[in-house]
Amino acid sequence: MKEMYAIVETGGRQYKVAAGDKVNVEYLAAGEGKEVELSRVLLIADGKDVVIGSPTIDNAKVTATCLNEGKGDKVIVFKYKNKVRYRRKKGHRQLFTTLKINDIVRPGGEVKVKTPRKRKAKVGGED
Repeated sequence: MKEMYAIVETGGRQYKVAAGDKVNVEYLAAGEGKEVELSRVLLIADGKDVVIGSPTIDNAKVTATCLNEGKGDKVIVFKYKNKVRYRRKKGHRQLFTTLKINDIVRPGGEVKVKTPRKRKAKVGGED
């Protein structure tokens, strides 16, 4: 049986999530350890059926827990015009929120929770 997953939209981006996943999304104003509800669910699929919204699925939601908030890698913005001695250098670090997906609630109200799969042991090398 295939695992259940959903496609949700938050912060102008779409993410494919399943229960138990950790995902970095655009910054949400939730504190660490707080419950977050993502209500813009575009698609829900499991092994046998697929529910597609137009554009979203009514009464469907994905619940998640906020693990932490942080800043991404620095992006350097360098503006330059030749022959006129014009140079501007700026850096930017985008804020993000790490979410742990708890469960996916279908429109009928049923809660489907994925059992954690067993991870294969890593062989050699570093993370």
